[in-house]
Amino acid sequence: MTTLPKHWPAPAKLNLFLHITGRRADGYHLLQTVFQFLDFGDVLAFTPRGDGRIERLTDVPGVPAEQDLVVRAATLLKQQAGVDVGVDIVLDKRLPMGGGLGGGSSDAATTLVALNQLWGCGLSLEQLAGLGLQLGADVPVFVRGQAAWAEGVGEVLKPVELPEPWFVVLIPPVSVSTAKVFSDPQLIRDCPAITIRDFLSGQGVNVCEPLVRQGWPEVDAALRELSEFAPARMTGTGACVFAAFEREDQAQAAWQQLSDKWAGFVARGKNTSPLRQVLN
Repeated sequence: MTTLPKHWPAPAKLNLFLHITGRRADGYHLLQTVFQFLDFGDVLAFTPRGDGRIERLTDVPGVPAEQDLVVRAATLLKQQAGVDVGVDIVLDKRLPMGGGLGGGSSDAATTLVALNQLWGCGLSLEQLAGLGLQLGADVPVFVRGQAAWAEGVGEVLKPVELPEPWFVVLIPPVSVSTAKVFSDPQLIRDCPAITIRDFLSGQGVNVCEPLVRQGWPEVDAALRELSEFAPARMTGTGACVFAAFEREDQAQAAWQQLSDKWAGFVARGKNTSPLRQVLN
């Protein structure tokens, strides 16, 4: 019998670049990006309960339980799998909201994957990824747990093997609204499509970065200061920024000089997510 973990990781992700290549009729943006995971993130614990209720035992400021992606993911899986059990959910929230690290999507994915095991639902990873897409465009990549080249609205995924550097991630003291960034008329929405080979040879930028730097000076300051140590970039629509280092000691040395002023952390890039490693 397989022993399931008491604590389930919900790792952060980085968008190593982000291009917008067009827009669908329904308003969703078509994009190209590369997702890589970090060995740092939120942690969840699940305790099955027999009365069928789904209870979030941890308060998340500003997020009512019924709007929480974790509760929505559990509810969706329960309906889809037709199970009559419930669950108590404890969330150790380490990733900032509105930071571009995918915390909410990762929490939802971990909930789907963990409860599929705990409740004995028997859904495949592909079925779980399909459910995840109903919750958000980034959820499927967290369900699958492999670093990926992404297209479409972020749901068309192709696994990629990337270097696994050490990253310094800075967390500016602001929350950036993805909706606000994507609705900005100045956002570049017609990037020419590139290939994985183009990206690996050094092409690719984050088209959201100039707008966010302009609208959120704290993000601009974080990028400027981190860039003194290594080339820095914003992840997703922000606000978090990152820089890659070959060795842990290099990353720690940079972080030591930045940590008096900035919130943040040092983490290793991972092509196989910590959640997938737990499953394996």
